[in-house]
Amino acid sequence: MEIRHAMSAWLPNTTFPAGSQPLRCGVSGGADSLALMALAVAAGCEVTAVHVDHRQRPGSANEAHLVETYARSIGAAFESHRVDVESGSNLEARMRTARYGVLGPHAATGHTADDQAETMLINLVRGSGLVGLGAMEPGPRRPILGLRRSDTEAVCAALDWEPLVDASNADPAFVRNRMRHEVLPLLNEVAGRDVVPLLVRSTAHAREVAGVIAAQAAVLDPTDAKQLAAAPRPVAAIAVQRWIQTETGTDHPVDAASVQRVFDVVHGNVIAAEVTGGWRVARSQQRLSISASVPRESGSVS
Repeated sequence: MEIRHAMSAWLPNTTFPAGSQPLRCGVSGGADSLALMALAVAAGCEVTAVHVDHRQRPGSANEAHLVETYARSIGAAFESHRVDVESGSNLEARMRTARYGVLGPHAATGHTADDQAETMLINLVRGSGLVGLGAMEPGPRRPILGLRRSDTEAVCAALDWEPLVDASNADPAFVRNRMRHEVLPLLNEVAGRDVVPLLVRSTAHAREVAGVIAAQAAVLDPTDAKQLAAAPRPVAAIAVQRWIQTETGTDHPVDAASVQRVFDVVHGNVIAAEVTGGWRVARSQQRLSISASVPRESGSVS
């Protein structure tokens, strides 16, 4: 089967890089990531499927073999990595950090429109503000955001692939799983329709508005307390969010409570304040600085 022809129904709704470019794809073996890999090959990319084993469940090593088999069958290269992430608080976030440490900053992931809707709701309840409501930015790093989970399952069916089912995706200990299995079905029931397309359109609108404000924020020096104090609050807030993201190396939105604490520092209400993720913002002679206030945790890779 010629893979581009087999994938023709879904390719128009993807955003893979043009031309025969190298592309690392995070592939766990689930339907979304397998579809990402197949569609990337169909789009003409030189694909390397990267499987990251967090060693959090029995039999996880066998999953790498399945991913490798499917990757080789469509001409994709394959890499397997194991990472150690200790159990404890913020496990989901620490696993994600370890995974992206292996994949690298330009790797593609199999996030779908359903993930986009979930992310928007998660950011909403975390108080991440306008930037958070924009959720994930479409593009080469998330090339299948225009597809639904039903599409990725259909891609696998077209290739006679049997995706792995990760039991942890039903674990209510993770916020995303509760959004997926409890909140979104309830919203669908209340609205009398599938709300995912509505939420996805709202994320696009939020990104557009945030982009306009961000253009104004780009001219501010976020370490200059006087500039921040004089700027319109929405502009200064995005400048602060982007500054914290850059300095801490995270692409996750900074919550509004952390931004407010920074403004308390800006206006001289306090000398320093803790912000998201164990970081501390301090002020000295009208200049702001940021530093880690707790030891950073990371996964070891083998």
